[in-house]
Amino acid sequence: MRDYVKLTDRDNVAVVTHDTPKGTEIMPGLTLLDDIPQAHKFALTDIPKDGEIIRYGVVLGYALDPIKRGAWINEHMLRLPVSPSVDNMPWGTNIVTSLPEAPRKTFMGYRNPDGFYAGTRNILGIQTTVQCVQGVLNVAVERIKREILPKYPNVDDVVAVNHAYGCGVAINAPFAKFPIRALQNIARHPNFGGQLMVVALGCEKLTVERLVGEENNTPDNVIVLQECKGYEGMITAIMDMAERKLKVLDQRRREELPLSDLLVGMQCGGSDAFSGVSANPSAGYAADMLVQAGATVMFSEVTEVRDGVHFIAERCVSEDVRNKLADEMRWYDAYLDAGNVDRSANPTPGNKKGGLSNIVEKAMGSIAKSGTSPIVEVLSPAERPTKHGMVAKRGLIYAATPASDMVCGPCQLASGIGLQVFMTGRGTPYGLAAAPVIKVCSRNEMKEQWPDVIDISAGAVVTGEKTIAEVGTELFNFILDVASGVKKPYTEQYGLHNFLCIFNPAPIT
Repeated sequence: MRDYVKLTDRDNVAVVTHDTPKGTEIMPGLTLLDDIPQAHKFALTDIPKDGEIIRYGVVLGYALDPIKRGAWINEHMLRLPVSPSVDNMPWGTNIVTSLPEAPRKTFMGYRNPDGFYAGTRNILGIQTTVQCVQGVLNVAVERIKREILPKYPNVDDVVAVNHAYGCGVAINAPFAKFPIRALQNIARHPNFGGQLMVVALGCEKLTVERLVGEENNTPDNVIVLQECKGYEGMITAIMDMAERKLKVLDQRRREELPLSDLLVGMQCGGSDAFSGVSANPSAGYAADMLVQAGATVMFSEVTEVRDGVHFIAERCVSEDVRNKLADEMRWYDAYLDAGNVDRSANPTPGNKKGGLSNIVEKAMGSIAKSGTSPIVEVLSPAERPTKHGMVAKRGLIYAATPASDMVCGPCQLASGIGLQVFMTGRGTPYGLAAAPVIKVCSRNEMKEQWPDVIDISAGAVVTGEKTIAEVGTELFNFILDVASGVKKPYTEQYGLHNFLCIFNPAPIT
């Protein structure tokens, strides 16, 4: 087992693989001057005041005071560098076409009538127009699961698409397009099999027509609670419609499909300084395998790529893709500036406790989950991809979502992911009801702490016992097993589902 990890020859810091006491000779001729917590950095050389602190071959920041060789480096010791400019970024200068060969090229999924990406689950999704209906709908869903769903064994679940949007909002404000688009696209999620069911109140600003279109506002698809006779009338109407939809969904069957019909989301949260060493690079390797086999992979989180945006631009396949990337970064910069914050507001106390000194370090590790594939498209929050079916353009997508786990997840759902792979260093029970979420941890201690929450540990990469390719291949196979319904990740087994926090930068009235 190795005692430290240095990532590039240019780095003047390394991270310890376990808590290491002061006085340890960590490498020949270098003795630690402080107790170093697991995953935290120590100086490989003397660093003068204002000197560069380098990890991933990138300047994380500048020393506020002189740092001696062997000293602990933490978040209080760095000055954040200026964000890289998004103007005139070189594009297409790092297009990797030699990707790891995927051992499998197909999966067992649910073909959808609209020709979009396939489903990985067969779910009745009940869409809401407004948060006001949540209480009634939740009661109805519990009864549906208990009394009706057992009659339809080919349907996996019934999910209420609850959210906090719909009324008391500036519905026509320019930025209202974000939450509205998210809810419109979630209603069409591939795991819902084309069966539309909407529960509305009747007086909300997000009308049924705006949510699903005038053509879908029919008694076959929509229940308006204000038109029902009392509480029992509401519950009966919901249960009756649900049964009609379940009868149709019960006819769906899995079939062998090419991986070009699969869209996989990559996200990370509760990150630590090992995330960019083990979990995220392993996910990136799996992502490269998926793309090599024809699948589409999506990664996100604006503030967690902003300091490495030029690396993403280098992988863009066209000037138009690069320009969309730059536009999304500019929009988010302005959004944060309007709130009198910048991207430095991102790291959490847990991130810092796990060794991440600032957002630059976090971003370098976050980008690793994207692998090396060419980036074929950039999406605004909650947009659907346009490249599906275009074999020459298959590959990696960057979706410009907020970094918050609870907001990024619904945005990726709206974009149509069939499942999500979620990397963590500190641990989180986060999950989605509409799509399976696979948990990958960065260190073995996390898997030992949560053996029945974490699906795969990449910790053996940190200790040197496994390679990124080995863990990445393991993850690739697990992804396809989950997509095919052969396996269920722990979040799905236990029903660990978070409320949908829909991104809404528009005013609330």
